[in-house]
Amino acid sequence: MRALLVGCWGVSGFWHGDKPAPLVRRGGGRVSDPHNRAGAAGRREEVPVRRKNGWSGTAERTRSDVWRTSCRTRRRTRGRTDRTRTGRLGWSTVEVTEPGFGGGPLGGLFEPPDDDTTAGVLEAAWQSGIRYFDTSPHYGIGHSERRIGDFLGRRPRNGFTLSTKVGRLLVPQDPAGRTDEAFMVPATHRRVWDFSRDGILRSVEDSLARMGVDRFDVLFLHDAEDRFEDALRHGYPALAELRAQGVVGAVGAGMHHTGMLTRFVRETDADVVMLSGRYTLLEHSALDDLLPACAERGVSVLAVSVFNSGLPAAPRPADGAFYDYGPAPSELLRRAHRIADVCEAHGVTLPQAAMVFPLLHPVVAGIVVGMRSAEEVRADVAVFEADVPAGLWSDLRGEGLLDERAPVGDRGAGPPGSRPPPGAPARGHPPADGPRRTSITLA
Repeated sequence: MRALLVGCWGVSGFWHGDKPAPLVRRGGGRVSDPHNRAGAAGRREEVPVRRKNGWSGTAERTRSDVWRTSCRTRRRTRGRTDRTRTGRLGWSTVEVTEPGFGGGPLGGLFEPPDDDTTAGVLEAAWQSGIRYFDTSPHYGIGHSERRIGDFLGRRPRNGFTLSTKVGRLLVPQDPAGRTDEAFMVPATHRRVWDFSRDGILRSVEDSLARMGVDRFDVLFLHDAEDRFEDALRHGYPALAELRAQGVVGAVGAGMHHTGMLTRFVRETDADVVMLSGRYTLLEHSALDDLLPACAERGVSVLAVSVFNSGLPAAPRPADGAFYDYGPAPSELLRRAHRIADVCEAHGVTLPQAAMVFPLLHPVVAGIVVGMRSAEEVRADVAVFEADVPAGLWSDLRGEGLLDERAPVGDRGAGPPGSRPPPGAPARGHPPADGPRRTSITLA
């Protein structure tokens, strides 16, 4: 038996003030009924309400009410910089900057990591206004977590949002001169799949130690396609338990299989899913099942692999460009060129359209992009911030290059006054009665 002792300051929003708003009171027994098949949309919660003289008091509303407000408002909700918008994850109070930093390259993905380069890329991301950092034990068998943890350890804990993933434990081994799979680091550890409750809690404990932090804002079940039932029946309840105890603010799953993620959304009370490559400028299959389910259940989506591993990452697709980690089929290559033609007619590049498109769907709270150099960070942020005219999307639809079901409305502001109250405490700050600490027994 071991105990996982986690420091927890609670989770709230990014809005500062000296009078905290009333805490949300959620019903429904998240741990005792983790799958919540009765549906969370109608569950009621107590929320702050605004009077004529400012925010005060509480009123009841349903999860659906919260979700509709969140979708309407997040596009122009400002984060801690003037340059970067933020999106809220489901009906949690966790927020992410719309461009998030993906930690895969910092684990040595495809090329060896360099300490100076790593420090430079993280500093460039921070200076560019990115405040959401995502990593995983899988990325370079812990190297990505350690590097991001070292960097963020010098920043105020309430100044960023941090997520990692669970499902793989790292077990020491003799590297024998080998490197680790696609990550160019010594194979000092091997991965062991484990979505059991004990495995999830041990993974969280190990990640906290590697990163030198006292809590995570978001935890994802990672790559559970081949172990989905185990992750659903055992892994998710463990995450729900951590959330109920205040150890983490939001929980979900990260996969590329939309059918499994749809089932996950419908059978759990998750806050967010991380979708890899299935809702992009070139791939719209998530419109069939996952995105409607997320809209119905009040679950946010974080879109990753928005370039589908390469094809729309350049203004003009190159011969031999990759799509989903393999050579792009000729038909898809021709389609990408047609999209590039329409983009050029509107003064937009293919990468600009690829980064903005997923965010036009109201359930998509942000995108996460892996970046391996400071120059790449600055270039990606400049691409992300470029104005994309609405006429581009209508022309792409007219050419049959966008699914008719794909929302293409402006990333505009919601109604005035629908943001969380200015008196809500900043996420990560201790409550008035001091820090809360949670002890979890590992069986």
